[in-house]
Amino acid sequence: MGKFKKQKHNRSSHHPYTKSTKLNPQHAKITLTTSQQRQNQPHQTNPIIPFTPNDRILLVGEGDFSFAHSLYTHHNCNTLIATCYDTASQLADKYPQSIAYIQDLESAVRVDEVVDIRILYGVDATRLGKRGLHGGGGKEVRKGGFDKVVFNFPHVGGLTKDVNRQVRHNQELLVNFFNAATPLLAPAGTVVVTIFEGEPYSLWNIRDLARHVGLKVGRSFKFQSEAYPGYKHARTLGNIEGGVGWKGEDRDARTYIFEIKDEGPVQALPKRRKRTKNETSDSDEGC
Repeated sequence: MGKFKKQKHNRSSHHPYTKSTKLNPQHAKITLTTSQQRQNQPHQTNPIIPFTPNDRILLVGEGDFSFAHSLYTHHNCNTLIATCYDTASQLADKYPQSIAYIQDLESAVRVDEVVDIRILYGVDATRLGKRGLHGGGGKEVRKGGFDKVVFNFPHVGGLTKDVNRQVRHNQELLVNFFNAATPLLAPAGTVVVTIFEGEPYSLWNIRDLARHVGLKVGRSFKFQSEAYPGYKHARTLGNIEGGVGWKGEDRDARTYIFEIKDEGPVQALPKRRKRTKNETSDSDEGC
């Protein structure tokens, strides 16, 4: 397997991600005033990176481990536990590309004593810290102290084509994850969740789900996949045969940073909205 080259960063920086711009030769001889330049340039904002090199990070529900690899390679996050629900053999079957990412992460640990990266298989995001296959990673996870517990694009897969049931299944997944993740946080630690925007994901009411288990949204922002070079969205059901089809990293998505509320959890869950006749769950299946 080919090796991935890690970019060097200043550990004291917060790793702002900026895009380079090139001058169009056709406009090289045109001189514009500052105000004209501002009017003619599209508005762009630098992606927000909610991670620092000093963070102790727990990643759950990793697909092909390209996100974990990007955090290490491009954002100098050296202390993280990256987990997936699949066994090692299941993962290799669903995402063959994961093998190279994992090998590179594991080799980094062997050659650099500063790097503390662990790969765990068979970890259920709703049972964090529990033992056994499809437990929660056992004592490695249970000792907690994480600055960030991260779940990117949580989804139960195509359990049903009924949108109301699918929404409910995903709500239950998130609530159980929140309950499992909260005790593992360090003081001032946060839970980071990224989901797609628009329906059916908006029907999950993620803000209300968090509020009812004792969390609040500290901030939210647009998720920009280009901020994580090498990252590719991995479908819950595995790669699309032939490598064609929609690309999750091209879809609008939002990252939510959840903090623990002082007043504690509220037990009741929010009510879900009934679907209309024109609503289907096809776009939600197996994302």
